[in-house]
Amino acid sequence: MADFTWSYSSLKEFENCPKKYQEVRILKNYSFVDTPQTIYGKEVHEALELYVRDGKPLAKNYLRFKKMVDTLIAIPGTKYPELKMALTKDLKQCDFDDENRWVRGIADLVIVDGDKAFVIDYKTGSNKYPDPKQLRLMALMCFIIFPEVNHIKAGLLFCMKNSFVQEKYTRDDIHKSWKKFEKILDRLTMSYENDTWVPNPTPLCGWCPVETCDHHKPRR
Repeated sequence: MADFTWSYSSLKEFENCPKKYQEVRILKNYSFVDTPQTIYGKEVHEALELYVRDGKPLAKNYLRFKKMVDTLIAIPGTKYPELKMALTKDLKQCDFDDENRWVRGIADLVIVDGDKAFVIDYKTGSNKYPDPKQLRLMALMCFIIFPEVNHIKAGLLFCMKNSFVQEKYTRDDIHKSWKKFEKILDRLTMSYENDTWVPNPTPLCGWCPVETCDHHKPRR
């Protein structure tokens, strides 16, 4: 049985292109290169974390997000900004860097109020193609880390668009929700076991850092 750690982002990368996943995450022949957009996203995440956790005032260029985040802060419950979560393969909580970790993720904000919780992920990109799989995974991990929680509202907060994509989950959904990851995890396991990483050529190949791939097409 293949032994690997996965997250929403790594699973998405494998789904988009197994070859890139291998080159970047396993062989480490290439590294992720920040763009102005990703740098801005990291800066926004850090500013909102410090504002929620420590009350540090937002810089002038981030004040546009204050009203949205104040709405979250007003929700009753204990706030957990940038909550690191990790589980072993038998779905037991473990440290984020535990050698036996199987899946892990970081929730931008978790609010726990009795048997209810809110899970929020900030997005600074487009809201055109929201992906609820990230919310599902964060909710599943929260159900294990907070055993008192039975109901979760999870949302993608698109800061630049002032829009909110929300999903609802209950503890009764756990088995069904984990099943939704089964197919892609089986594919990932087979790739590890067979050491087979098939490229998936798309129009996005021009943005891929894997220059040795036959499908790499430099942008012009």
